[in-house]
Amino acid sequence: MSTPQPGEGYGQQPPYEQPEHSQAAPHEGDHKKKKRGYAAQAFDFGTGANVAAGAAPAPAPGQAQYGMPQPPQPVGYGGYQQPEAQPLASPGYPGQPYGAQQQQQPVPAAGGYQAPDAYGYPAPGGGPAPGGVAGLTAGMAQMQVGTGQQPMGQAPHHVALNQLHPTDLLNQPFNVSELDYPPPAIILPPGTSATSSPHSNCPPKYVRSTLNAVPTTHNLLKKSKLPFALVIQPYGSLHDIDDDVPVVQDQIISRCRRCRSYINPYVTFLDNGHRWRCNMCNLTNDVPQAFDWDAASQRSVDRWERPELNHSVVEFVAPQEYMVRPPQPLVYLFLLDVSYAAVSTGLLATCARTILDSLDRIPNADRRTRLGFLAVDSSLHYFSIPKDEDAGAEPSTLVVSDLDEPFLPVPHDLLVPLTESRQSIETLLTKLPEMFQNNQNNASCMGSALRAGHKLISTMGGKLVVLSASLPNIGVGKLEAREDKKLLGTSKETGLLQAANSFYKSFAVECSKSQVSIDMFLFSSNYQDVASLSNLPRYTGGQTWFYPGWNAGRPEDAMKFASEFSDYLSSEIGLEAVLRVRATTGLRMNTFYGNFFNRSSDLCAFPAFPRDQCYVVEVAIDETITKGVACFQTAVLHTTCNGERRIRVLTLALPTTQNLSDVYASADQSAIAAYFSHKAVERALSSGLDSARDSLQTKITELLQTFRKELAGGSMGGGLQFPANLRGLPMLFLGLMKNIGLRKSAQIPSDLRSAALCLLSTLPVPLLLQYIYPRMYSLHDMPDNAGVPDPETGHIVLPPPVNLSSERMVPYGLYLIDDGQTQFIWVGRDAVPQLLVDVFGVEDRTQLRVGKGALPELDNDFNERVRAVVQKSRDHKSKGVGSITVPHLYVVREDGEPSLKLWAQTLLVEDRADQGLSAAQWLGVLREKVVQ
Repeated sequence: MSTPQPGEGYGQQPPYEQPEHSQAAPHEGDHKKKKRGYAAQAFDFGTGANVAAGAAPAPAPGQAQYGMPQPPQPVGYGGYQQPEAQPLASPGYPGQPYGAQQQQQPVPAAGGYQAPDAYGYPAPGGGPAPGGVAGLTAGMAQMQVGTGQQPMGQAPHHVALNQLHPTDLLNQPFNVSELDYPPPAIILPPGTSATSSPHSNCPPKYVRSTLNAVPTTHNLLKKSKLPFALVIQPYGSLHDIDDDVPVVQDQIISRCRRCRSYINPYVTFLDNGHRWRCNMCNLTNDVPQAFDWDAASQRSVDRWERPELNHSVVEFVAPQEYMVRPPQPLVYLFLLDVSYAAVSTGLLATCARTILDSLDRIPNADRRTRLGFLAVDSSLHYFSIPKDEDAGAEPSTLVVSDLDEPFLPVPHDLLVPLTESRQSIETLLTKLPEMFQNNQNNASCMGSALRAGHKLISTMGGKLVVLSASLPNIGVGKLEAREDKKLLGTSKETGLLQAANSFYKSFAVECSKSQVSIDMFLFSSNYQDVASLSNLPRYTGGQTWFYPGWNAGRPEDAMKFASEFSDYLSSEIGLEAVLRVRATTGLRMNTFYGNFFNRSSDLCAFPAFPRDQCYVVEVAIDETITKGVACFQTAVLHTTCNGERRIRVLTLALPTTQNLSDVYASADQSAIAAYFSHKAVERALSSGLDSARDSLQTKITELLQTFRKELAGGSMGGGLQFPANLRGLPMLFLGLMKNIGLRKSAQIPSDLRSAALCLLSTLPVPLLLQYIYPRMYSLHDMPDNAGVPDPETGHIVLPPPVNLSSERMVPYGLYLIDDGQTQFIWVGRDAVPQLLVDVFGVEDRTQLRVGKGALPELDNDFNERVRAVVQKSRDHKSKGVGSITVPHLYVVREDGEPSLKLWAQTLLVEDRADQGLSAAQWLGVLREKVVQ
């Protein structure tokens, strides 16, 4: 093959024809838009030194992708070819339990690695996975009708649970696609649910257990060393329209007289259907007379069609007795920083503009939503907002300088109904930036403002929305700039992660009692003490959003915040909420993790209930469980944005077992990682970062040792044995230890660390896993169908994910690395000119605009596909979660800005970096500890 001179490239080559057997390219018939063989051009471009070592000769016609020779597959860290990701089989029919799908013959993949079968886990030896028929039988059994239902208190028929498939972590390297497998199947005894509904058990989107087979005794759980906890995310979206949950409108709510559980698909009906036996505590209860009667149409209805007997996730409209007082309205009191820092960065103007543009998005169906505004520098600036009917009246400003005991200057017109004062609110928001445009005041009395805001809304409750670009440096809750770079990376760093002033926790608890929730939007380019301020959202059901170095002068910064803040204002939060989890007799909810105030041993209080967080509840086994099925019921009592009192009920049923191998075979690695993420944050804040990292390493070692001793017969051979369903756990733990919140480093400012710890303890599972182990996609050689809509679903198809190792990256490549908070487009140092032209519109790498930005919109097929992949990677709805986050996109050149390159490389979890181990070293260390 002749070597072209520099400057020659794809542009001079004849266009390659598409092989006849391949799928038609997007925009078929448009001859100007040919597929690019970027990977292959890297062999032709520049000098021969760019040719990858060991490049194979071009394959026979019809074998090459894009009609071009492919580079050799990067070798995994175990010395084996990386297994190809196998597509997961779709469920055979809706009535089957998760994972128990119609069995398909597995296809062996590269490197002798057994490809995942329909269960999502490989079976050793190449044969079909044992237990498949049992899984299918269990699925069929779930279709049985209520008449054949087995009473929950009786000994169950024996059902084969998930089979244990030991694998070798060293000889069968981890593949990132394993993180996408569904949890192990929940296989219940035949006839467990009262109806044949496919929706009778809670989907993992809402509640997932670390163990999908429950140990019957405390000793068995202790022996397993596995955690037993529920990861609960009661909402799947920011808006009801995207979170389709049946609503029971008739206010007939049947509950157990003793344990107060709600009637659900797992109760047993007795006495010709006149009574029901509770599946939690076994008490027999009367069925309400109106249960089979529709009051609206005055006729009897079919009980078996009631949502609460067919759906594990259901919402009841609550009757009067569920209300202590009339449902509160939605209240937003904005605490706006108007100091020099906020004005000069454009924060005040952007805030005012975004609120103004979002007034129609704020939930206000009952026309009771109220808004108020309080501006903060060294004084408190209240705004009296007249009603629109008061012709000619303008909003007026009232300044209070007494910060120790701030008083309300007027009792009314400070918190006004959006509907009645809409024009006045618009006038105020339009004038607000002008009022303070020349403000040179550098002080911030945000602590005093919080106290004043609480006084203003405490009688009815609501949201304090803090938007601040400065450190609260005067008045109540005053904070010092205590960041000391000498402490970073030392044992004394822990002090910087804890609150510097007790006011922030005690005030948060006070707010929680009066139904006031606080959200923090923090923007400082200097130290802002996120560690102290984040206590306010932590105990009031709020959230902390951190925008380091934010400036409205950069369009990317302004657009990101405006988009996120607008989505935040549109979210249909719950108000005055409490969450409680009940379970089968013998089980007890032990410890709760998340942003709320634990009001009593088992009741979590939320002045406002967000839709983009998850909660973890640790379960204790107090006495032997005699039933074949254990049930858990989460109930969230709340007021909706439109003033309706409701109860969202989520019911999960799990089989019980006396067998350790069943416990391990049914363990959910994603839920376990979420549990230990919350535990690690707690440990970091109480005992320090070293202690948090050590506890993670100790735990994974303990699990590997227990598996070796109890289930692998004490033998490891030369490898590291672990069940197939937990193969991703060591890598998730490594990712957690390398996350910016916990990583050992002397370079991470404490504000960034504190913000990361907030995310690690609140993100829903799909986003948390991505934050711990980011997604990487190879773009230059993505398959034909990637970046275009799937013909059946209409959703954009993502390329297969790639393991986070630089070994997987080729120098001529183009990659997307995405942790859900930040996205990087990585441009290899030998990227061919045509690739740069197609994606960025420049021929020369040195002309590439690196850093924060957006991809240009060019009129070519490949650019459209790359932009579609970047956009799809941000799609929260497809992951079944609510989130307002819009990640920043950074373009990184491999031979460009060193600090930017280093930042992107910190996301490559499997590489050695800073003071962290590579994946191969990590597994080596674990093996040494296990065989000791």
